[in-house]
Amino acid sequence: MPPASDELSRTERRDLLERANRQSATIGQQLPETITVGDDELPLEEFVIETRKVEGIPDDVQPLVRETERELTAERKRLVERLESAPINREEAEKLVEMIVGIDRAKSVLRSLRRKRFGAEASSAALDDHERWLDFMSSIRG
Repeated sequence: MPPASDELSRTERRDLLERANRQSATIGQQLPETITVGDDELPLEEFVIETRKVEGIPDDVQPLVRETERELTAERKRLVERLESAPINREEAEKLVEMIVGIDRAKSVLRSLRRKRFGAEASSAALDDHERWLDFMSSIRG
């Protein structure tokens, strides 16, 4: 039975899946302002901007970052599965691809951070940056 006129064809679905899974998918793409992970809406654009300011992930934030990455990976998997098999139209599918690419971008940013230790020699500014980073990570985790 052919798909309803507004539902994706197999070819369209395959093309969108290829686009979502392309390693270069995040290059040159506009970053979504927010992404939804589970029931939580995360400020993706703000996250990427704030993360670029951080020189590394402090040791005490490592578990939070790992948990965030796990949740992003699980949400990406859920979205890909929906794109693969859910009865959706082109507009919904495009939004799914944007969310998948946004999640990939967030994961890429997290992976790119260098590990940094905040010891006694850390300057006051570095400690302030650390506190802002910790507050920001906590806020996106709810």
